[in-house]
Amino acid sequence: MFVLGNFVRALAVVLDYLLWAYMWVIIIRALISWVNPDPYNPIVRFLVAVTEPVLAPLRRLIPTWRLGIDISPIFAILIVIFLQQFLVRTLFHLAVILQ
Repeated sequence: MFVLGNFVRALAVVLDYLLWAYMWVIIIRALISWVNPDPYNPIVRFLVAVTEPVLAPLRRLIPTWRLGIDISPIFAILIVIFLQQFLVRTLFHLAVILQ
């Protein structure tokens, strides 16, 4: 049974690292949007391709403010933090139980 516990713990660690990386990708995308980036730049295209599937539905749910400020990255970061606090911690506790 300890093998399954170690597997779940490793899964939790990998998921935690992936969520941290995705949060930084969202932050970098938000910072780059403040300047006028070249849409043909491969880095900008990667950032848009990776973050747009999450940010686009949030933009439809959250209306933009009068100033036209896009706050969907803030809500996406909050979702990532929620997943880290709930899902990753749950997996860690499950791994402890299985060991």
